[in-house]
Amino acid sequence: MADEIGVLIVDDSALMRNLIGRMVEETPGLVIAEKAMNGRFALDKIARVNPDVICLDLEMPEMNGIEFLRERKKLGMEIPVVILSSIAARGAEITMEALALGASDFIQKPSGSISGDIHTVKDTLIPMLLGYGGQYRRTKGKKVLSAQEVSAQAKAPEAAPKLDILTAILGPSGPAVAGKPPTPIRRPASTEIIAIGISTGGPDALRLVFSKLDADLKVPIVVVQHMPAGFTNEFAKSLDRICPLEVKEAEEGDPVIPGRILIAQGNKHLEVERRGVHVAAHLSDAPLVSGHRPSADVLFASVALVYQNHALGVIMTGMGRDGAQQLGTIFKEGGMTLGQDEASAVVYGMPRVAYELGHVMEQVPLDKMASRICAVAKTPR
Repeated sequence: MADEIGVLIVDDSALMRNLIGRMVEETPGLVIAEKAMNGRFALDKIARVNPDVICLDLEMPEMNGIEFLRERKKLGMEIPVVILSSIAARGAEITMEALALGASDFIQKPSGSISGDIHTVKDTLIPMLLGYGGQYRRTKGKKVLSAQEVSAQAKAPEAAPKLDILTAILGPSGPAVAGKPPTPIRRPASTEIIAIGISTGGPDALRLVFSKLDADLKVPIVVVQHMPAGFTNEFAKSLDRICPLEVKEAEEGDPVIPGRILIAQGNKHLEVERRGVHVAAHLSDAPLVSGHRPSADVLFASVALVYQNHALGVIMTGMGRDGAQQLGTIFKEGGMTLGQDEASAVVYGMPRVAYELGHVMEQVPLDKMASRICAVAKTPR
């Protein structure tokens, strides 16, 4: 497989295996390691083909996806798993169980277990396979092809559009260059709120960060994690079980109070509003912003308006640019800003754009993010 990311496709439908395989084959930097019709066959093939990432259905005969994940955990396997399943559309609880068992992320099949329109999820699936697979290869000391190397190898004319797709997904190649920071209109003051924007790679990242937060952190946290409607309530419950602070899905009018983390609902913008002497969560069905609802840009803008220089904005792994612009508003108001660094981000898209705009004061690796957030929040200014 040279330096390409090897994908093991596990689905009981031959049609699905072929359609997903075609997406993989059309993407520079990805290659099919093997295909399997259920979890048992997948386990038998892993040692032989040594994949870098697994695309896993949940509903399969003999050994389903949950059973596979349990066995994977028992065997101590670290190969990342992306769930691609119709059950994700019906069973948020089962999907969250899959994440708790070590799956990295999930995508809904658009129309049942055999989805003829599976191509509609390509722009979501491919970044996950590239991101998680590439990150796994790097942790094992293996090389990952850069967009520049793909370009150099792309001799055939038909390779050009494939390279365009790769660039659109992962952003420009080459090292990120910090932009000129805006001039704050006031000095930073003590932190009274923490706002986090995160997307692809977020479930894994938030589980790590929230499990390491200090139990005595007395600052409210509001989060936009791009996730479909119907899943954020179970996602918040799963985080609540591992976090020393209370974690809940945001509801209209929820008070923004110390020791509580509010997760934006899927398909609802989350804002903070001052209501008298208190601050509360406001949900809205306003149009998509930066291609998303909920949008990190919407959340960051409201946080900057209400808290000014008392805010800490954090932008983490994710494709695209949501949150990058309005993180700069927190910066301009005199708040503090952190961005996840490239080495630890599954997809260095959102934090890269923010960094190149000059809106990130400090880049932080994922394993240090919780301690840095707590340190900034607890520092009197």
